[in-house]
Amino acid sequence: MTGPGPGGEHPAGPSTPMIKLMAPDLEAMDLLDDFLAHIGQARRLSPHTVEAYRHDLSAFLGFLTGHLGDAPDTAAFAGLGARDIRAFLARRRGEGLSDGSIARALSAIRTFYDWLERAHGVSNAQIALMEGPSRPGRLPRPVSLPAAKELIDRAEAGDQPAWVGARDGALLLMLYGAGLRISEALSLTGRDLPAPERLRIRGKGDKVRIVPLIPTVREALDTYGALVPFHVPDEEPLFRGLRGGPLRPRIIQRKLQQLRGALGLPDTATPHALRHAFATHLLANGADLRAIQALLGHASLSTTQVYTGVDGAHLSAVHASAHPRGN
Repeated sequence: MTGPGPGGEHPAGPSTPMIKLMAPDLEAMDLLDDFLAHIGQARRLSPHTVEAYRHDLSAFLGFLTGHLGDAPDTAAFAGLGARDIRAFLARRRGEGLSDGSIARALSAIRTFYDWLERAHGVSNAQIALMEGPSRPGRLPRPVSLPAAKELIDRAEAGDQPAWVGARDGALLLMLYGAGLRISEALSLTGRDLPAPERLRIRGKGDKVRIVPLIPTVREALDTYGALVPFHVPDEEPLFRGLRGGPLRPRIIQRKLQQLRGALGLPDTATPHALRHAFATHLLANGADLRAIQALLGHASLSTTQVYTGVDGAHLSAVHASAHPRGN
């Protein structure tokens, strides 16, 4: 976060803000609702992300109401200084928030202010220049190859209808064998049967990518399609719950929770860990990083590059054996 200015003085507070105000005064909760609608609809952020913004910004508005003595409006937002934001973040840290959560809260505030400037002409240079605590990079935590295989095998077996086992096995194979997010796998429809060699997937940010399906994944999908007892029209979700409605993500998350308990796997063995495993196992076997980026649907190569730290020893060996000067 920004520190004292020249001479040890803190940046100017609410009395001398660097602001520009062009909007009529609007109440904070109206602004928050409009902002959340914007990021959920125009920017197509996931419901989970929108809820995280709601949580952080609701806490911020609640703090400001006590800090300023009244619920903030557009004029109050324009008049805030860096010290006001630091006071809020200090309060949150006192409540036990980690550096990562503090950085996320500040990011939510800055994104909110970006929207305020575009939508209502409210600009505040002090807040735009604030920096949060640095967050240490976290490596993805994939499941191992044997664990991935065992999870899928156990999902297909057990005391359950055959079509449910086929469904769960096919869905987990979409994560591990095709690198899909769980939301992307659940977005498949009846028209995706019989399983094609390539799927057209619409992922985060409404970006479309083409994902090839290996024979094992296609066979699993077709087996499920042959066993599912419900009619699945072309335009409706392919994966179905016990009563015939669309399968909810929570059902699969709960299934993985039960399986990892039975197999003695850590809490990090989640559906998303299978997608991580897809990437790291490809990379460890010499796959091109750009190809993995395309398969995962990452907008930036830097996002994909985090996987290079997961199996560094094996990658070093691949590099030494494959490079012309490696020997």
